[in-house]
Amino acid sequence: MTATNAYAIDSYTDTYRIYELKEPATRSSVKICPERGGIVIGCQLHGQELLYLDRATFLDPSANIRGGIPILFPICGQLKDGQYEWEGAVYRMRNHGVARTSAWEVADEKTDGEAALTLVLKSSEETLASYPFDFELRFAFQLKEGRLGIRQTYRNLSDRPMPVQAGFHPYFATGENKRLFYESDATRLLDYNDGQIKPFAGTVDLSGLVESVALLDPKTPTVAFPFGQNGRVQLDYSPQFGTVVLWSVEGKPFICVEPWTAPNGALNRKEGLILVEPGSALELDFGISYSVCP
Repeated sequence: MTATNAYAIDSYTDTYRIYELKEPATRSSVKICPERGGIVIGCQLHGQELLYLDRATFLDPSANIRGGIPILFPICGQLKDGQYEWEGAVYRMRNHGVARTSAWEVADEKTDGEAALTLVLKSSEETLASYPFDFELRFAFQLKEGRLGIRQTYRNLSDRPMPVQAGFHPYFATGENKRLFYESDATRLLDYNDGQIKPFAGTVDLSGLVESVALLDPKTPTVAFPFGQNGRVQLDYSPQFGTVVLWSVEGKPFICVEPWTAPNGALNRKEGLILVEPGSALELDFGISYSVCP
C-alpha cells in the first residue's frame, strides 16, 4: 500500500452524517457523528470493535446516547439539583454538560500520514444559558498505527477565567463480566454508592452497583483492562485527567472507563476545576489502543 492510500475518510448518511476514518493496513476504523455531540460511535482497532452502542438512543434526537464515546464539557457527571452558582448567578446544566448535546462542525480532514478529522464547537445562545462563557472547542480525531487519538483544545474567548472540568465517557463492549482487573497505580477509590473512600488493589466488581466508582489518585496517566478472551485495551491521557470513573448498568454488556479532570460535582464545590485564562487555551490528549496478549 502506498502512502497516498494508506489512509482514507469516507462519509455517508445513517440518519445523521457519519465520517469514517480508515487505516486498512491495521484493519482499523473510527466512526464519528459531528451532529450528535461529536460522538465516536464505532472504534475498530486491529480488527476488534471496542465500543458498545445502543442504536435506538443514537437515532433518537431527543435521547441521550447510551454508547460510543460522548464528550464531557464543561462538567463531568451531575450537579447538585441540576444547578450551580458562579459569580453570584445560578445556572442550570444537564448531566455531563453542553458539548454532548450540541452539533459540531467539521473543520478539517486529513489523510496524509494519518486519517484525521477535526471538529469545532463554538458557544451559542443555548450554551450561554447554561454556561456563561464564550468558548471554542477544537477536537482532532486521529487514527494512526491502529490507535485512536483525540487531541483537544479548549479556548476561552471570554473576558474572565473560564472553569473547565473535561472528560470522556467511553462505553466498552466488554460483555456481561463486570469484575475486571484494571492496570493502574491508583491506591484509593471513591465508591459513589455509599460515599466511602476505599483501598484500590486493582480489581473492581461493578455487578449490582447503581452508581459509579472513581479511582482517585493515579500517578501515571494510563489505565488498561482485559477485553474479550485475550485482548487488552489501554487508555493514555494528559496528566490533567486525574480521576478515572468506572461505571456500568446491570444486564448491559458494557463497562465505561472514563478519564475526568476532576471528580463529580467539581463545579458545585469549585474544587479541581481548571481555570482557562481569557484568550488562552487548554490543550489535552486522550488515546485508545488495543492489543492481543501473547
